[in-house]
Amino acid sequence: ALLRAKREFVTIASHQLRTPLTGINWAWETLASEPLTAEQQNLVRTGREASMNLLRIVEDLLQTAQIEEGKFGYQFTEVDIVGLARELVAEREVAAQSRGLKLYFDSPKEPKIALMADRDKLGIALANLIDNAIKYNVPGGEITVTLERVTEKPYVQISVKDTGLGISPETLPKLFTKFFRGEEIKEAQVNGSGLGLYIVKNIIRRHGGAIWAESTPRRG
Repeated sequence: ALLRAKREFVTIASHQLRTPLTGINWAWETLASEPLTAEQQNLVRTGREASMNLLRIVEDLLQTAQIEEGKFGYQFTEVDIVGLARELVAEREVAAQSRGLKLYFDSPKEPKIALMADRDKLGIALANLIDNAIKYNVPGGEITVTLERVTEKPYVQISVKDTGLGISPETLPKLFTKFFRGEEIKEAQVNGSGLGLYIVKNIIRRHGGAIWAESTPRRG
């Protein structure tokens, strides 16, 4: 009963927070289009980034509550995974460039690979991994997203490789648990809920797949 009450509180609070935050983001976007001084533009940019970060945290809380309640619904249709991956990489090229990073997509020889999946949910998972590779990278670093068929098995494998801070062997087993943030992440001073990879793991498992991480500290 206590766990159910906690989940209900998180769900209600997240829903209630999401509406005003959306309004705040709209207000920041409107201000950004106005003729402002350089100092005012910086203030608007900072405010917009802060409200977007808060909205992402609220979305993570809501999705986690839905997963635990069994209400994180899936709709499986035929999806071109190559096209989806290419689209997500393209959408993040500007963010990577703004941080001085190079983002590559190593696509398979096949122009299209169809599989049964929930396009939106799978998009959330892959976007989260790419975003993490951007946020926790080093100046002048690289991110490579690779997609390939698994030999003799009915799977595709997607890897997101970065040249970032890396993860210690002690941290790796805890990486996909709720609210966990390793020392390397804290060192980077990047805001986050500690829920993103927990959500990613659940999405991948619901698709019948597996997810894991390999890392060398300070090497990515």
